[in-house]
Amino acid sequence: MYLNKLKTIACIITIATFSFSTVKAAEECFENTSRAIFKFNLAFDDNILEPIAKGYNKLPDPIKTGTNNFTSNIGTLLSIPNNVLQGNFEQLGHSVGSFLVNTSVGILGFLNPAEKIGLKPNKEDVGQTLATYGIGTGCYFVLPILGPTTARDSLGMLADSFVDPFAHVTLRNHELLGASGNALDYYSFKGVSAVDFRAENETNFESLEKNSIDLYSSFKSLYLQNRENKVANSTADDQDDWGNLDN
Repeated sequence: MYLNKLKTIACIITIATFSFSTVKAAEECFENTSRAIFKFNLAFDDNILEPIAKGYNKLPDPIKTGTNNFTSNIGTLLSIPNNVLQGNFEQLGHSVGSFLVNTSVGILGFLNPAEKIGLKPNKEDVGQTLATYGIGTGCYFVLPILGPTTARDSLGMLADSFVDPFAHVTLRNHELLGASGNALDYYSFKGVSAVDFRAENETNFESLEKNSIDLYSSFKSLYLQNRENKVANSTADDQDDWGNLDN
């Protein structure tokens, strides 16, 4: 069953090759609509996500570190099939090894002993996999709640839910290697990940809002640069999303 999902992604890659090759990410699909959605997302952040993130940041550091380790460990599962699709077997070893070590010795991923023994998996998703097949980004736009994306990455997000082992056993209610879950587990994980990300980058968000002449353009530039670094498999420090931005 799971191999069939990988075959489906291979078909998507072939189709997308002919769809996105001539469109650049700097081009907007529908800028006016995207700007309106961006304003809605800012309101959602101001009224819901930011207050939760500020409260989260008041928790003791061990709790925040453990939560970040836990979500990162589950996120590593998505990297495994993408390593296979990319033919990157060195990173496949890092991903599998890191997940096994952290899930067992690291107490379900709340600790990160894998990093101490040199296992540092890159974060890989289907959008990055599509890029390794030479598929262009396509135009840029903004989604409600989910935020900035491109044509390629939006297709990748949809495909992620089919190849991600965690989504397989939760969102899609299938059993894999004796593990099972439900949709609530999946969305709870996504919610905790979003809060953890927002809390970790609280200073960066405030700096952007304070110093940007056009906040929409700043977020666009930041997103595209971040995705470019991930596709290029930059160093681990560069891949920490926004955590290392200079303020």
